[in-house]
Amino acid sequence: MVDVAIKNAAHGRDEAENRLRVLERFRRGDKFFFHLTRSAAFLVLVLLFAIVASLTYGAWPALSHFGFDFLISQSWNANTEQFGALATIYGTLVTSLIAMLIAVPVGIGIAIFLTELCPAVLRRPIGIAVELLAGIPSIIYGIWGFFVFAPVLQQTLQPFLISLFAPVPVLNALFAGPPYGLGILTAGLILAIMVLPFIASVSRDVFETVPAVMKEAAYGLGCTTWEVVRNVVIPHTRAGLVGGVMLALGRALGETMAVTFVIGNARQISASILQPGTTISATIALEYAEASEGLYRSSLVALGLILFVISFIVLAVARLMLARLNKQEA
Repeated sequence: MVDVAIKNAAHGRDEAENRLRVLERFRRGDKFFFHLTRSAAFLVLVLLFAIVASLTYGAWPALSHFGFDFLISQSWNANTEQFGALATIYGTLVTSLIAMLIAVPVGIGIAIFLTELCPAVLRRPIGIAVELLAGIPSIIYGIWGFFVFAPVLQQTLQPFLISLFAPVPVLNALFAGPPYGLGILTAGLILAIMVLPFIASVSRDVFETVPAVMKEAAYGLGCTTWEVVRNVVIPHTRAGLVGGVMLALGRALGETMAVTFVIGNARQISASILQPGTTISATIALEYAEASEGLYRSSLVALGLILFVISFIVLAVARLMLARLNKQEA
């Protein structure tokens, strides 16, 4: 009896030690996983601060030399070393605004059609086609826009807009000719095509998260499809919609090659959106390789810093809007 008791006690002690070893192994694994993920998070912050620091360091000679005039001047002359960012900022913001005004309603309309109205046999082909648009390289959009899209606009849409709005006092300046084909409107339309898949895909995904019972209840009350979309689907998914729109806006602000092909690259501000212009990213892409050391290269880096700040402000506003929407829903 004594031997049996001793064996049972020894067996129980071994089981307890094995259990402790297993728990200790799990604890070490969790600790390692915690430190690994925390290091990854801190790495992102380090990279972010490193980018900001390098941009600030490179842009400081130009910012300290020109001061606030760098932001309000549109002069850009490498021979006299007089540089200003206003024309590039204007072109970046206007082209992005045109793109969002076109892409947001069209993208959301595509998502509504795919989730609410499209026959089942067409949903997958159309969805794949929309997603394929997002995978086309930007250089392809630029080549297509330069050789195909811009000539078509020069012969059709731009003359039509010029003649249509010629009698209207304000819009005649906004759509003043001659029709070059290349210009701010063309760049905005190309950007709209490029960001359209992002808005459509994100909108479709968030629309599919709406519980079917909510839509069925609305239909049961006699609502039309438009009323269901307006009163049920969009209010339920507005936070996701805002996120998708801001994602597309960030893509539009930073797009380089496609815009460089079709915007005309004229460093001037024109009241007409049919005239050539430029953007921050297009100016940097065209001139940085040939820029000499000193104020010229520092001014280009300063443009990059301004684009970074604009993108940061857009993302910050998006986060604030999402936080407010989530708070209202709660």
